[in-house]
Amino acid sequence: MKHIISVLVENKFGVLARISGLFSARGFNINSLAVGETENPTISRMTIVVEGDDKILEQIIKQLHRLIDVIRIIDLTKKGYVDRELLLFKIDTGKSKDKIVKILKNYKAKIINEDNCKLTVEVANSEEQVEKLLKALSAYEIKEMVRTGRIAVEK
Repeated sequence: MKHIISVLVENKFGVLARISGLFSARGFNINSLAVGETENPTISRMTIVVEGDDKILEQIIKQLHRLIDVIRIIDLTKKGYVDRELLLFKIDTGKSKDKIVKILKNYKAKIINEDNCKLTVEVANSEEQVEKLLKALSAYEIKEMVRTGRIAVEK
């Protein structure tokens, strides 16, 4: 099972390295990691997606609590939350531009650049919707793609 953990940390040099080191030292794999400042510039929020059972999650949370820079840990999986992932990609349109644009509109994707037969597209949506969009576009050639980790906030 995938767990989404929100960790508030002091916005200091080396905190990300210590937390990612904690995961790797114990053999826990991070599926997704997104970090950014909060409304308070001295605090950052880390949204970490890990896969494992409740026992693994409990171990992770205990280890995180031991780190001095950690302020608060919330397991969003057990609460209501809203999540998003950002996807940027370039796609060759060839003679299929109209079909591709129609698919993009269905998934609320935004064309941010158009050059010859290439579109640069931005999508901010749930992980499930991003995956569905990519599947809908699988017949077309995506030239380059970059994805953020999931970010989430409690409802």
